Parts: sequence; C-alpha cells; structure tokens
Amino acid sequence: MNNFIKIKNINKKYKKNKLIKVLDDVSFNFESGKIYSIVGPSGSGKSTLLNLLSLIDTPSSGSIEINQIKINFKNKIENDIIRAKNIGIIYQDKNLLTDFSALENVYLPSLLLTKNKKLSVNLAKKIIKNIGLTSRLNHFPSELSGGENQRIAIARALINKPEIILADEPTGSLDFDSAKKIFEILFNLKNKKRIIIFATHNRFFANMADCKIEMIGGKMKIINERIN
Repeated sequence: MNNFIKIKNINKKYKKNKLIKVLDDVSFNFESGKIYSIVGPSGSGKSTLLNLLSLIDTPSSGSIEINQIKINFKNKIENDIIRAKNIGIIYQDKNLLTDFSALENVYLPSLLLTKNKKLSVNLAKKIIKNIGLTSRLNHFPSELSGGENQRIAIARALINKPEIILADEPTGSLDFDSAKKIFEILFNLKNKKRIIIFATHNRFFANMADCKIEMIGGKMKIINERIN
C-alpha cells in the first residue's frame, strides 16, 4: 500500500479571545492514485487541514510525512521548495494575479522553479490548450468568466507536474454547469502517482471521490470509500 501522505496526531489550535481547537489529534494516510473529498460544516477544519497539507500553515503538534520525508515546519525555505515541486493548490477565489495575463499567471510558478522562460511559456501554452482556453492566453482575469478563471487556476496548479493537488472549495462561487466542468477536469487529472484532495460543500461532487471524509469537531471520519 502506497501511503504518500501520512499525518499523525495532528492538532491545530488558535488563540483569539479563547483557545479554539480546530483539529483534534487527527491521523490519516492519503494514498497515491486516489481522489479524496472532504465535507463538513463551515469551521469544521477543512481549510485548516488543506493549509497544513500544503505546508502553508504549521500544526500545533503532530507530524506530516510526504513521500517518506518528515516535514520540518521550522524550515520554511525547504518547505517552499517541496511545495513548488510537489504540490499544486487551487483556491476558491482563484487567487490569480490581476495585472498578469492568463498565460503569465500559468507560467510564473514554472519560471520561479526552472528559471527558463521559454520552457515555462511553452509548457503553459500546452496546458492551457488542454483545458480549451488557447483563445484566452492574453486575457486578464477581469476579462474571463468565473469558470474560465478557475480553469486557468487549475492550469497554474499543474504547471510543475505536482504529485499532490489540493483544492479548497474550487467551485464554491460557480453555477452547477461551470462547477461540473471544473470537476471533470479535476477528476481527469487522476493517475497512479498522484493524490487529489478537495474540500467541498457540494455532496454531488463529494460522492464522486474514491474516498469521502467528513470532518466534525476537529475529527476525520471516512464515510465512503471505494476499493480500486
């Protein structure tokens, strides 16, 4: 069994007016070749978990292993490199750079990693073509529809060929038809070396995953899993 991501005894607490425990001693193994959906009410820890898996946030306690490497959360530079090489992130609000074209938004992560603009641009054009938006290469986010922006965000997440794709409510602001197209793209990205994890409030799309996880009270519970 290939457990590509292992989280063990993860706790996450925030201190505001009082101490809030968002994740409570969570342990789980995410296997390569599977798609995972995470459901649960707002505030249940879905986004917090994805932020920890993306190495953007730091757990209060516990450990995360990616490809048998234990993450040292004190080493931000190393974690930035791990994220750039291995993790593609898709946000609900697209998080595109408004002053950059679709093409520029997609190729920038590759350029930062490879320092090779020609290679990065050519790769970005190929990925954008694959999602059917070649005619939008030079358009800015404000000139694209919500669905087109999210497809560009997916292309950007794919540019460095990540083995992990994390998506936080990737269709939360889209109508059903646009959302369906986004999830068709997302599910077509599945391969035996990749893990895809997405959080959603939409049960229809959540049920399409290989494994559906419910989060309540900071705990994770498998509520549906297919045997591949």
